[in-house]
Amino acid sequence: MTQVLTIADRIQSRLDTLTRAERQLAHSILENYPASGLGPLTELARDANVSPPTVARMVTKLGFGGYPEFQADLREELRAKVKNPIARHDTHQDTWAEGAPSGHVLNRFTDAVIDNIRLTLGQIPPDEFDRACTLIADTDRKLYIVGGRITHTLAEYLFLHAQVIRARVTHIQSTSNGWPHDLLDVAAGDVFVIFDMRRYENNTLKLAEMAHDRGAVIVLITDQWRSPVHRVADVVFSNRIVVPSAWDSSVSMLLLVETMVAAVQDLNWDATRDRMQALEDMFDQTRLFRKFT
Repeated sequence: MTQVLTIADRIQSRLDTLTRAERQLAHSILENYPASGLGPLTELARDANVSPPTVARMVTKLGFGGYPEFQADLREELRAKVKNPIARHDTHQDTWAEGAPSGHVLNRFTDAVIDNIRLTLGQIPPDEFDRACTLIADTDRKLYIVGGRITHTLAEYLFLHAQVIRARVTHIQSTSNGWPHDLLDVAAGDVFVIFDMRRYENNTLKLAEMAHDRGAVIVLITDQWRSPVHRVADVVFSNRIVVPSAWDSSVSMLLLVETMVAAVQDLNWDATRDRMQALEDMFDQTRLFRKFT
């Protein structure tokens, strides 16, 4: 079953085809998405400093029959953002069954994941990916990696690799009470990689806001609806996460993380190789791994 693009996806894919005024409107919508489009058309036009006809034209370019239809889709996205696992399961039982009534869950789930990967990669500008990797690799900046209740596993996976690649890396779990201590030594220009999927965590947002206030650069890895953290983020990667399950999929995020690791290690390969060799020597001394020769 092919997944429907979000309005943010549609806007991003059409930015190059919009007029100057329409691009101004698009960026205004994305700045506080999806809440920005829930008010009257005239209010959206005023907030973006464009004319009401500009709003009407862009809505049509995005494939909607009019502003009410545009708003209806926005409201549906807002409902999707806050669904709990039980609601997701009940929704997907109906939605995915329609797309593949006789398919085994292995096939349906795999098809969904492949769609997620394809749509995620299609929305990531290569220059933004390169910018994020350059920031992560910059050893003049301290690197902080933040995860939440579920995403702490992705954060830890990135942290373990980053710790080998470079020095001055800290793993923060926003679910603990200790993260304010981690902010004490944050300096302007330090880098935060933050993971936040729906249902977005209040602690993660507060941590991001406080890091931003201290001058940190924030790379956000989130879902297709975008965590509220995007309002203070410098680089945002929106990943597709919907699968026929009560739980969201992290596969597209893991692919992004592993690709980042591959890119970052090559940016400072000489130093990374030296760190890897030193670590291997320690492993040999501690006999952590079995040797068969």
